[in-house]
Amino acid sequence: MGVQTSALTNGFTAGTIQPGDFCMKIEAVDLFCGVGGLTCGLRQAGIAVLAGYDIDPACTYPYEENNKASFQLKSVSEVTGEEIAKWYSPGAIRLLAGCAPCQPFSTLANTRDEKDEAKWGLLGEFARLVRELKPELVTMENVPRVTNHAPYRQFLETLRELEYEVDAKRVRCADYGIPQERRRFVLVASRMGPIKLRKPAEGEYRTVRDAIQHLPPLAAGETDRNDRLHKARSLTPINLERIRASKPGGTWEDWPQELRAPCHRAATGASFRSVYARMTWDRPAPTMTTQCFNFGTGRFGHPEQDRAISLREAAILQSFPDDYRFSRPGDKVFFSSVGRMVGNAVPPGPMLPT
Repeated sequence: MGVQTSALTNGFTAGTIQPGDFCMKIEAVDLFCGVGGLTCGLRQAGIAVLAGYDIDPACTYPYEENNKASFQLKSVSEVTGEEIAKWYSPGAIRLLAGCAPCQPFSTLANTRDEKDEAKWGLLGEFARLVRELKPELVTMENVPRVTNHAPYRQFLETLRELEYEVDAKRVRCADYGIPQERRRFVLVASRMGPIKLRKPAEGEYRTVRDAIQHLPPLAAGETDRNDRLHKARSLTPINLERIRASKPGGTWEDWPQELRAPCHRAATGASFRSVYARMTWDRPAPTMTTQCFNFGTGRFGHPEQDRAISLREAAILQSFPDDYRFSRPGDKVFFSSVGRMVGNAVPPGPMLPT
């Protein structure tokens, strides 16, 4: 697949920053690292990621096992710029990267109080670390609506006060080779000169077929003998009938009346067309959520097989490598735990700067 990197692993290009000249000298620390999606993409781009910070202990094994970087079980609010500085080698171009938790800025945030520091403060902590460390490069990713809220405006103001060159925009991940219709907001900043995010690639996008057709077939409730993550959730008898009646790209309206749930028959049922639904082979997948393994919570039905997508398929559609490990050998694989890791991750690739 070559060198790849995500929307957030991004635009260290243009002006004085060229990947061919500098990538081997760039060293990064990943804030809010989770399972390591952003770190994985940065490493694929040739950037040395030294450490990741997160408060979820379940991410320790997959982060360190896949990325060979140190996982720090610590809240970003407790970290200082002095501590972060100790990770970098003398003379390195220092990149501070991160994706602050996006829940406060999602569509559910309409009724929330922006003055509530407990809900809004982590992007401010990121800004504090930028101010204390003054790294040469900064990058962040979040939901598109983050730009509507005060914490983002304050973050941007901090960068401008510190004389960073900034480029930021909303992106459709499918335009950058990621096989899903995820929308995100991406920012890159540099104290070394102008910097630009990569332009969307023209031409064909990667599809569900491109990403997962090569995996062995499964039945609902089955686990592949060679990959414990290629595991499909069981379906109740009625949901098995429903998925058999579902067309790729269709809705519950394709079902006979006896299979429709009461919520579908209600006047408001028209707003639920993307649940209990199959993906389409020749389109990008929908956004992978923390419930992407569940047929009833979105368009997460396999395009052809009578089941929801497996955890491995979800991870690949999130652009993780096929062999990315999410649990220790011998440990039981839990749908809820791995689904949360996958759904909350920054897609690793591909979005290499030009």
